[in-house]
Amino acid sequence: MQLKKLASFLVVLAGLLAASFPAFAADKENTMIVTLKDGDVTIALRPDLAPKHVAQIKKLVREGAYNNVAFHRVIDGFMAQTGDVKFGNMEKGFNPEAVGTGGSELPDLPAEFSQTEQFTRGVVGMARSQDPNSANSQFFIMFAPAPNLDGQYTIVGKVVSGMELVDKIKKGDEADNGTVTDPDRMIKVRIAADGK
Repeated sequence: MQLKKLASFLVVLAGLLAASFPAFAADKENTMIVTLKDGDVTIALRPDLAPKHVAQIKKLVREGAYNNVAFHRVIDGFMAQTGDVKFGNMEKGFNPEAVGTGGSELPDLPAEFSQTEQFTRGVVGMARSQDPNSANSQFFIMFAPAPNLDGQYTIVGKVVSGMELVDKIKKGDEADNGTVTDPDRMIKVRIAADGK
């Protein structure tokens, strides 16, 4: 009898633990795969936190807009920023002077700041200007926690595998706000539900 109670308790405990890990991690429609020079980085997107931002990212991914886009601003111990589809495509129209100032032809988005999630290692956030409602296509991946960003920038996902590859992205010049000369790029970006 004690064994049955223990087994029941373990089943309930396993269910509670599973519930504490968001279901989005296994949702292929909301899984973004970024191919870097060293391999694939898998990001679980968070439409539960930022539905408008995630929808825009997925639209850009499916248009191929993120393919060959540079990591133009990378600060060791802080974050790697990419996603400037206007000036950051390293195969067509790359502009080292303007990269980081562009977005896409889609509209800017209203802020979807989370009060429950924090900027920790592996979290993916949307870049923006001083205007909270100016995020468009650029995003960044955190190397380390940055509590000063909490509630100030929209969180759109988290790296669930391949963070060691993100760590290898070429770093920029800290004296020049992380600007990268001859930067690494996102070779290809896709949504897992779309296959290879």
